[in-house]
Amino acid sequence: MAPPRPGRLFWKLLLALVMCMVLAIGGTIGFFELTGQKPPPPGGMPMWGPVPMVPVASAVIAVLVISLIFAWYLSRPLRHLSWALGRFAEGRLDTRVEPLMSGRRDEIADVARDFDRMAARVEQLTQAHHTLLHDISHELRSPLTRLQAAIGLLQQDPAQANAMIERIERESGRLDLLIEELLTLNRLDAGANGMPLQRVDVIELLQAITDDAGFEGSASQRTLRLDASGSFVTDAYGELLYRAFENVIRNALKFSPAGCEIEVIARVSEGGRTLVTSVEDRGPGVPPDMLEAIFEPFTRVEGSESVRGTGLGLAIARRAMVLHGGCVNATLREGGGLVVTLSLPRRG
Repeated sequence: MAPPRPGRLFWKLLLALVMCMVLAIGGTIGFFELTGQKPPPPGGMPMWGPVPMVPVASAVIAVLVISLIFAWYLSRPLRHLSWALGRFAEGRLDTRVEPLMSGRRDEIADVARDFDRMAARVEQLTQAHHTLLHDISHELRSPLTRLQAAIGLLQQDPAQANAMIERIERESGRLDLLIEELLTLNRLDAGANGMPLQRVDVIELLQAITDDAGFEGSASQRTLRLDASGSFVTDAYGELLYRAFENVIRNALKFSPAGCEIEVIARVSEGGRTLVTSVEDRGPGVPPDMLEAIFEPFTRVEGSESVRGTGLGLAIARRAMVLHGGCVNATLREGGGLVVTLSLPRRG
């Protein structure tokens, strides 16, 4: 890394020193011009040891004046920064300091802008964390409430034992799935620390996923077609990558009406460095303003309440793709439906 170049504040300080020298020399010359005297010989000038007193006194006065100006110039924005840091430490995450910089364009103003960006990001993450906790508590409460109701009915009417036990098993399975998804989401947010990288042929992975999902979808007259050839081998966290593609494909199956075909098209880009996979369904789609929101945890689209799910599948898919240096996005399909595109760069 190259050493940093002198910044704007450095040049201002250097200019101040030059000004001090100019003032010192100018003050000495001005003194002799005002007194109408020529510079006396060294023997006639007040001396401090071997040093003439007048130039020294002029330089000291000039340095003191410039120092006071710069002390005020530097301490004022630093006090603003200190104030902002104190408020931020108290939990006031909406604190911003750049508006107090009075249009400064030096390194201190750069620090203020960096602080504001950090504060905005921390505020965003904190709000997302609070929202996620609220959503998790809501999602956990629903199956727990149904479990408690089933247990209560079982105690009141033992004749319904078989139905209530079946209900309890179903709700327990939903809880187990939700907790598993939450753990996966947390693992992705933590960066998959400690997980080993594996050599994975993603085309083979897609083939296995579509075979399993297609078999399950055939029970509801939904067909799944994979259009891919060749191979795309990369270093990846195999389990997380599997979950990313599986969640998107199964999501398309869930929302597609009976009798529809879901297409999975995988193509290696020119140069062979990126695999682009699109999953195209004929479901109800989503409102255009929610094409990004559907990748956030527990986002529900109006009208999808009847479809069972944890609300975490697409969020896990996006985080898994980002972890691998890729991305995922959604667009509306012409003629109705949704197209989810996953781009995965080759690693290793």
